[in-house]
Amino acid sequence: MGARKFVTPEPGEDLAAIAARVLPVHESGDDSGDAAAQQLLSWNLHLAARAGSGLSVGLLPSDIVFTEPPPKRGATS
Repeated sequence: MGARKFVTPEPGEDLAAIAARVLPVHESGDDSGDAAAQQLLSWNLHLAARAGSGLSVGLLPSDIVFTEPPPKRGATS
């Protein structure tokens, strides 16, 4: 299994800011960043579990934020 791409948060960044920095414009046309932040959250369930609910994920400088989905089962890289 290959390594997934990831970033660590810059000071003061939340998921929306990371999404704006590392993801292309979201297909839905949502320019608020909410859809892209939700996409990141779905790839980072460890952050969702800590947050409890909503997008108010308090990121730590040591957090790893995956910027691509997990590999499909059985996929090799």
